[in-house]
Amino acid sequence: MKKTIAMSALALAVSFGAISCKKKISDADLQKSATTIVTANPSASVEVKEGVAHLSGTFATQQEKDAMVAQLKAITGVKEVHDMATIAAPIETAPAVTTNSAVDPAVQQKVKDALKDFPTVNVEVINNELTLTGTASSTQARKIKESVDALKVGKYTNNIAVK
Repeated sequence: MKKTIAMSALALAVSFGAISCKKKISDADLQKSATTIVTANPSASVEVKEGVAHLSGTFATQQEKDAMVAQLKAITGVKEVHDMATIAAPIETAPAVTTNSAVDPAVQQKVKDALKDFPTVNVEVINNELTLTGTASSTQARKIKESVDALKVGKYTNNIAVK
């Protein structure tokens, strides 16, 4: 009986010793390994705290980011990877410049016809928006505004200078 208890105690001591002797990898060592992997992408960085890798930065594609996360997870001693990285917005080319106006020519003509009695006022399309320019007295400016509003042309810019 004493031999059995002694053997059990010895086995228990050996198992605790084996567990406690297990080498723990330091955060500094994990940081070196993780940094070596992340240097493949100069716009990314990694920081290891308590065995957790925190990935940040920008990647060109989701596939590149996923591959980096997988490589970090494969490092022995890394418990998990917190992915805080982003995907860069795709570079878009400027759309072709079109000369078509967003303002219907018929609407533009209606406004010109309504303002034919005011020769100092012009109707133009500027930045795809109907714009009134020129000069008018305060009474004329009020009449012009009422006339254009009555046409229900929608949004327009009134750049008439009141003299």
